[in-house]
Amino acid sequence: MITKNKLNRKQQIIEKATQLFQKQGYAATSMRDLASYIGIEAASLYSHIKSKEEILQTICFQMANDFFESLEKIELEKSSADEKLKKAVISHVIVLTKDSAASAVFFSEWRHLSESYLKDFLSMRNNYENKFIQILIDGYKEGVFKKMDAKFTVLALLSSINWMPSWYKPEGKLSPEEIAENVTDVFINGLKIRS
Repeated sequence: MITKNKLNRKQQIIEKATQLFQKQGYAATSMRDLASYIGIEAASLYSHIKSKEEILQTICFQMANDFFESLEKIELEKSSADEKLKKAVISHVIVLTKDSAASAVFFSEWRHLSESYLKDFLSMRNNYENKFIQILIDGYKEGVFKKMDAKFTVLALLSSINWMPSWYKPEGKLSPEEIAENVTDVFINGLKIRS
């Protein structure tokens, strides 16, 4: 049975590792670097985690799950496609800004996952993107959005948002919700059929 203390220590290690991976990159960070950064012996790390990749897996899949959970709630709502798209972008930005170090690692270091985990990760990413694509397709069918390449549009939309970890500051002028609303206004106005 895992004690709460051990779980908390593991979480602390993951949080510190996330900061270090953001600062110097996953590949450039050794277990010795991590132990030194945390202030413990390298051998002590292995009583809490199996490997450096276990930490990366935890970061990547936890973020992916957070993105999915926030979007699944929106999918179940009975609202128009443009409203769903707006809410989906806002939820994406909120997940993204909750932990900017984890977001930065999620977007830049996932390539270092080993083959089986990488395959699962890419499958999750495709499924997530497909949920956004479906919102655009539904919007076209509803007569809300004009005809477009839905996949390209979703990739452009998400790419514009996913740069946030490199520039977002919690103390900045705009809140995550305001940033998301500005982004969706630009995209939704470009997608809507003019009456």
